[in-house]
Amino acid sequence: MSGKQIKNAQQETRVFQSRIVASVLIIFLLIGIIFVRYFYLQVIQHQSLLANSEHNRIKTTAIPPARGFIYDRNGRLLVENIPTYRLQMIPEKVDDIKQSLNELKQLVHITDDDIKELIKKQSLNRPFKPLIVKNKLNEKELSSFMVRKHKYPGFKAVPYLIRHYKYTDILAHVVGYVGRINDKDLKRLDKKRYKGSEYTGKLGLERFHENQLHGFPGSLTVETNAQGRVLKTIEKIPPVSGQDLTLTIDIDLQKTAYDALGELTGSAIAINPKNGEVLAMVSKPGFDPNDFVNGISHKKYNQLINSNQKPLFNRSLRGGYEPGSTIKPYMALAGLYYRVINLNYSMFSKGYFQLDNQARKYHDWKRGGHGLIDIKQSLVQSVNTFYYQLAVLLGIDRIHEFLKPFKFGELSQIDLLAEKRGLLPSRQWKRATKGKMWFPGETVITGIGQGFLVTTPIQLATSLTILANKGIYIKPHLIKTENPELTKLPFDIPESYWDVVHQGMIGVIHDKKGTARSIKNNNYLTAGKSGTSQVYGKKEEDVYNKNLEIPLHLRNHALFIAFAPADDPKIAVVVVAEHGASGSKTAAPIAGKIIDKYLNEILIQ
Repeated sequence: MSGKQIKNAQQETRVFQSRIVASVLIIFLLIGIIFVRYFYLQVIQHQSLLANSEHNRIKTTAIPPARGFIYDRNGRLLVENIPTYRLQMIPEKVDDIKQSLNELKQLVHITDDDIKELIKKQSLNRPFKPLIVKNKLNEKELSSFMVRKHKYPGFKAVPYLIRHYKYTDILAHVVGYVGRINDKDLKRLDKKRYKGSEYTGKLGLERFHENQLHGFPGSLTVETNAQGRVLKTIEKIPPVSGQDLTLTIDIDLQKTAYDALGELTGSAIAINPKNGEVLAMVSKPGFDPNDFVNGISHKKYNQLINSNQKPLFNRSLRGGYEPGSTIKPYMALAGLYYRVINLNYSMFSKGYFQLDNQARKYHDWKRGGHGLIDIKQSLVQSVNTFYYQLAVLLGIDRIHEFLKPFKFGELSQIDLLAEKRGLLPSRQWKRATKGKMWFPGETVITGIGQGFLVTTPIQLATSLTILANKGIYIKPHLIKTENPELTKLPFDIPESYWDVVHQGMIGVIHDKKGTARSIKNNNYLTAGKSGTSQVYGKKEEDVYNKNLEIPLHLRNHALFIAFAPADDPKIAVVVVAEHGASGSKTAAPIAGKIIDKYLNEILIQ
């Protein structure tokens, strides 16, 4: 027999049949899985997938609104949105991105770090999505690119609107500025309202009135293909522009106040006491808010924050100064109100004041004193000894009680953020903050606006309007309003008391012994009061040493308050000239220029 094996046909048939059955079962199982998946997708997940598909096909993007303009009280444009250009790149249309960007460095200002960042962004974005290469092209950059744009396919200059401040340093601390929205901003902003927006108010009126200025976004709905390319526009809803603001500021008076300060740092504020409208509010030096719109460079920012003049510091709202002798009109009123003196009161000034049983002498500014002095002359000649004595007669408790309704130590509530409160001291305050009792000598120097008493220029201006209005308070404001709210002092002061104080302040300028008679204008009566805010204390032997050389940074701050016309006030002015040494010689002429500009030119236009 041969070694050939005999086939088992029956067994082969059974193996074949079992394989056929297994294959059929596997096929049915796979068909079942496909059917179940199909059922899940087409029935159970139908609505969800349909929505996703529609979302991928239909794209809606936000259209940011144009920001409202800002005008001065006479309709002159202060802040606007100007058209400018940014350089954009569509990566898929650029053959060699790195080479092209390096060549563009000769036309527009971009750094190597900018190029690295752009290449990084390009690798993360879709190739047909535009990337911003440079914002706010200047004229030279734009013209250089436009004449050579044929050499740079995929790059184009795109127009857009940017915030522009026409008056830079002069108005910076009033209008503030906008800047790019950051993570901190997103926590306080309405995300729906700010869809598509790049900027928000950061400082000043731009921040305080952000809600009015910003407006409401529109939307653009388009149909796209699977790759995200736009096929057609379905719907466009235009945005609603922000509201315009009309300020109470007169830009001509603002410029006059800024220029009048000259090389000095400080603050000048002018208010219409009849309605609380702020006519001018200067903090000098200022800065250029345009630098902050697209992000200020580290170099420029470091220059600002490291400057000895502190241009970013708003002296009008946050500068704390002893009011000095500008407190004396209020002290005279307090003495009359509490009847520790009367209209006929007078005292003999011998050049210094002493507390009982104390050797220390509190000196007057005039050696030998002023002789017999009444209330009016105490203001005309700014007699310190009169107010040393008056402060002791009143006591710190009544001084605190009387000055508080005049807004000393209180916020003015002007429509700007970050205002400082100032300080009106009392026994309770010293005990709570320093854990010490109040001493009689501290009352003495409070009488001439020294010691713990601290005020801000806007607070001093608010107090001055109450003084000019004979007890009526109107909250200062920067936006025009039809019906300003009036508030009266919580105590009644007889007309005769107001009159004697006003007469004393008129005498400061119009009396032959007045400390600020150099700014007298015969066309109208001006009521004023000079003051100095002490920076450092002189030794007793140096009090009358006129030849003493004092470094600039140690010289007293110069203050002046005034309102005019005295019989019908239309403007109240406060000037603080840092290290100006003399209120009557330095600050008073600045106030005089502001008042003359307003009454002689602006009001009669």
